[in-house]
Amino acid sequence: MKTGIRAKISALGTYVPPKILSNFDLEKMVDTTNEWILERTGIRERHLVEKGMAASDLAVGAVRNLVERHGVDLNEVEAIVLGTVTPDMMYPSTACLVQHKLGLKNVWGFDVSAGCSGFVFALTTGAKLVESGAHKKVLVIGADVNSSMIDYSDRSTCIIFGDGAGAVLLEPAAEGEDVGLIDFVHQVEGFGGEYLCMPGGGSLNPASKETVEQNMHVVHQDGQQVFKYAVKKMAEMTERVLHKNGLTGQDVDCFIAHQANKRIIMATADRLKMPHEKVIVNIDRYGNTTAGTIPLAMMTALEEGKLKKGDTLLIASVGAGFTSGASILKWAF
Repeated sequence: MKTGIRAKISALGTYVPPKILSNFDLEKMVDTTNEWILERTGIRERHLVEKGMAASDLAVGAVRNLVERHGVDLNEVEAIVLGTVTPDMMYPSTACLVQHKLGLKNVWGFDVSAGCSGFVFALTTGAKLVESGAHKKVLVIGADVNSSMIDYSDRSTCIIFGDGAGAVLLEPAAEGEDVGLIDFVHQVEGFGGEYLCMPGGGSLNPASKETVEQNMHVVHQDGQQVFKYAVKKMAEMTERVLHKNGLTGQDVDCFIAHQANKRIIMATADRLKMPHEKVIVNIDRYGNTTAGTIPLAMMTALEEGKLKKGDTLLIASVGAGFTSGASILKWAF
């Protein structure tokens, strides 16, 4: 039943670990060059955790930054929806660990596993908890320690990924306040599982001496297949959600795509006939942080003055699975 409630983002926080791995560092590790990485991906550097830091730690860092920036009372939070594909462990969920580390009371929560679409899927899920009238304040977090599942001798993957997290607070928009989540489209197409996956460690291939020897506990990617699908699907999903709401790329004030590859982002913007100044790109600083990219890019948009209250924001992502999604929001602050 439609309640008429619209969920808005009322606060934002981000966190990246201080350690930086530059393209020049990678030149010493694998057969690649700074120029080649920049041309193919747009990435200059990425942040990596120190040993012993997990996804829950990045998530907590992002939430604490949110509190510092917005003065949020975490005791009012009622639910946590956390997008990640690098949970601290198979179980308990990383949402449980974040609840414990933050000392939150009377809260429930869960993880969303949707690859690079993790934050987009989690945001919609959290928004529906608010729109239903069940909850007033929901934390939505995207956090990934990609370095925990990367083979740093594989130049096709080690150049791409970094570690990072972002968190937003969702709450009901006030009556008459034209802000919040307008609409979304999401999709999964499981045929893509073979092209981007970590095959070891689950119930199909439990951890064993053999799975370790066969290098099954790291990311395996068919870059050409993933790139082809992402270019097509990012454009398709953004066009779908805009058309569904009678909008075009010209109606969008700010476009934040998942930061996987600069060429994919700009190809989507061009397809939507969107001026490049409206497109947020920070992949050069962070690489692909999986579920962390969109909230990190939201912060970049605010810092660069490209996102302000009342703006129409379009977000989109394509990830392992394959998963894909696009959402339209009116920004609230």
